[in-house]
Amino acid sequence: MSTPERPSLSALAAPLADRLAADASVLRLGVERIGGARVIDAGIGAPGGLETGRRIAELCLGGLGHVAFGGAGGSPDWPFGVTVHSADPVLACLGSQYAGWSLSHGKFFALGSGPGRALARKETLFDELGYRDTGTTAAFVLEVDKPPPEELVTRVAADCGIAPEGLTLVLTPTHSLAGTVQVVARVLEVALHKVHALGFPLERVVDGIGTAPLPPPGGGFLTAMGRTNDAILYGGTVQLHVTGPDAEAEDLARRLPSSASRDHGRPFAEIFAAVKGDFYAIDSLLFSPARVVVTALDSGRSFHAGTIARELVERSFGSAGQP
Repeated sequence: MSTPERPSLSALAAPLADRLAADASVLRLGVERIGGARVIDAGIGAPGGLETGRRIAELCLGGLGHVAFGGAGGSPDWPFGVTVHSADPVLACLGSQYAGWSLSHGKFFALGSGPGRALARKETLFDELGYRDTGTTAAFVLEVDKPPPEELVTRVAADCGIAPEGLTLVLTPTHSLAGTVQVVARVLEVALHKVHALGFPLERVVDGIGTAPLPPPGGGFLTAMGRTNDAILYGGTVQLHVTGPDAEAEDLARRLPSSASRDHGRPFAEIFAAVKGDFYAIDSLLFSPARVVVTALDSGRSFHAGTIARELVERSFGSAGQP
């Protein structure tokens, strides 16, 4: 039996980006051109909304994932959540959604996520994935609170090998409604990133689904960053379906939850403050869902690890906003 051809993230994402821009008035978005590229404001000057964030998250998954709202099941005080699944979770999450490309010009800095990364291929990760995309359009999601400078926009298009007119940049401040949703919708991606960091073979991850509670947006960047991280670290649940021996699936489940980290146990904003804002001083093993289920497809057995830290979620979500 032949191996299926891998899809083009660029081709799958292009209609999603076009529909997002076409529905700008309905979704309360701003659309402008910078250096020829299409820039969509989803929370800086335009209000955006929850549905905007849901659609941006699907765009960020390169058209290979589905994002939906539903019951979170973790806390009666915060009953709603975001669920994401993908039939090709490695390519959707690591090849597209992961914020892996550092973009800077002058004082502007952002981490680029989205399907355009597979065109630029600025990360060695794509060599590991064995994936190369081609196309005439590219889309990125930037978690920023101001538009990028024209010089950076022009460079991004050139690095993708496309004309600036084929480039779409979606801007989502962390504290905005859309920004909150698109960050929490990374619950599956966070799990896949840790799977990769732990050295488990990515080709053995067949399918995946994740869910996390939806935190209240607003309150400034630090509060929003803390809450969206806590939604995943202390309230998120992911199930992965993998091939291979039971012992290796069980070992992955044991090492995957955020509770395996030395920094587990405090709201993220407190951890961030304790290291004086040095993100890289935080134990990287913390960035994973609170609870995981790893199902070994060869045997049908499932292995559970971690637990929802309801008190920490409520403490984080209920905290007063910071200016």
